[in-house]
Amino acid sequence: MGFWLELVASGLITGGIYALVALGLNLQYGLMRIMNISHGEFLMLGAYLTWLAHTVLGTNPVVFLPVVALALFALGLVVYRLCFRQIARNAPSVDVIEARSLLVGFGLMYLVQNAVLLTWGADMRGYSFLEDAVDIGGARFAGNRLLAFGFAVGASLALLAFLRWTIFGKAVRAMMQSPTGAQLVGIDTSVLHPAVFGAGLALAGVAGGLLSMVYEITPSMGEPYTVTALIVITLGGLGSAGGCLAGGLLLGVIEAFGMHFTSPSLKMLLSYGVFIAVLLLRPQGLFARK
Repeated sequence: MGFWLELVASGLITGGIYALVALGLNLQYGLMRIMNISHGEFLMLGAYLTWLAHTVLGTNPVVFLPVVALALFALGLVVYRLCFRQIARNAPSVDVIEARSLLVGFGLMYLVQNAVLLTWGADMRGYSFLEDAVDIGGARFAGNRLLAFGFAVGASLALLAFLRWTIFGKAVRAMMQSPTGAQLVGIDTSVLHPAVFGAGLALAGVAGGLLSMVYEITPSMGEPYTVTALIVITLGGLGSAGGCLAGGLLLGVIEAFGMHFTSPSLKMLLSYGVFIAVLLLRPQGLFARK
């Protein structure tokens, strides 16, 4: 019993991080159709900021996470203004927004990645934090992994509550459902778009900070998480924040069981297999309404 609990819990812990990363990208793409393929690089920036604060300043990584969120939010406002605002304003159609933002995102991805590479080098970085094992129901988990899971799920649920019960959240949902209708009732896209883009990068930065507590970090760590976020968005349904959370947890469990019964080297093959199956059988997502 303890073994199966450990396997499921391991998948849920990984899936919680997946969900947090995907929620940020889903906000950007679902609202503005901006395909920010560089999303994972800002996760990597959050990881490096947390590592730097802990190793140089001795700051508790958990205490530093709100600082990471604010820093990435501010950076998101700048990135949106410099890189994506004109695309969103001047593109004649949604398809053009997606295509142009995809190309800009690729350039931004390599720019951020190489800036970090030049600053801190290609060596793996890491630190020790809450590595003592915790017994739960006969299974053993590292304390930092449990903390990362709890914080990731808590942040995801807080975002869901924000979108559901606040005026700003309702405006975001209205824009996702009908951009034209939302503007007709007075929702200001010039405020909403940069704020949501910044919130997406803030979530990515927090996810990176959580990952730095568990794994070693490198300048190239962000790319796989961008791909995983796209798979989670496909599972959960475009524009569905709740679907992202459920999709991330489900993908984490599928990967955990798949790697146990096959091989850890097949992790991405399992993810892509799920991705293709959902696209073929239920393209609107497993948790989205038809």
